[in-house]
Amino acid sequence: MIRFTQKGDFSKLSAYLQKQTKKQHTSVLDRYGKMGVDALVNATPKDTGKTASSWYYDTMVTDNKITITWSNSNLNSGVPIAVILQYGHATGSGGWVEGRDYINPAMRPVFDKIASELWKEITEA
Repeated sequence: MIRFTQKGDFSKLSAYLQKQTKKQHTSVLDRYGKMGVDALVNATPKDTGKTASSWYYDTMVTDNKITITWSNSNLNSGVPIAVILQYGHATGSGGWVEGRDYINPAMRPVFDKIASELWKEITEA
């Protein structure tokens, strides 16, 4: 008869492997984050260029979720200029400035690339 006995656990190994996985995801997220910022910068309507140059991204990796968030820091009296360019806004004299959908077309190729590359990675694993 052969018997195997094991004491302890693999918590240190598990923690190390999770840390390595998060590092790998972080570099991939940074690549996609930069790709999205570039797309948004190029697509943003430019008057002064301030809104276009105000795009940035944040990444967050938790145990069960990976998130990339693209944001724009250009505010005028607390109003996000990127949003009013996208959806439109009222003027001080009672008029309306129509928005221009520039975010969705700019980000569609980025989202498609993320989905394609992730699907490839999942199906080839």
